[in-house]
Amino acid sequence: MLLSAVIFRSSNSVGVIVDAGRGDNTLLLSTYTIDEARDVVARKWPARTGVLEQYLFELSFETVVTPLTPKPGLFEIRDPLDYPVLYSAIIGAADVFVTGDRDFDDVTISSPAIVSPSEYMSIFARYNEE
Repeated sequence: MLLSAVIFRSSNSVGVIVDAGRGDNTLLLSTYTIDEARDVVARKWPARTGVLEQYLFELSFETVVTPLTPKPGLFEIRDPLDYPVLYSAIIGAADVFVTGDRDFDDVTISSPAIVSPSEYMSIFARYNEE
């Protein structure tokens, strides 16, 4: 979702990130996700690395440190590289995990709620209440 907001300027992804910092909400980003975003941008869009860094600099968020070896077996997921992403949300005590990655569709956990950016905007976004 971070890449969708920065690189593709997806309106739903940008909306989620902006809304997550409003009121008593807190946007959580894991060290794993930040590092992954940096690696992907450097590899695929090297001219945009400065845009990502500026975005991270200006964005208000709390960082969840992803352990080098996440505790295995908390949930099943098709792509093992996605395990640390959701694991970080769990250890960060996130209430909602927002992702556009379809690999999370079949994951069954009690918390956090796993929703797409459009689901977040229609269900949780604060601007819908105003």
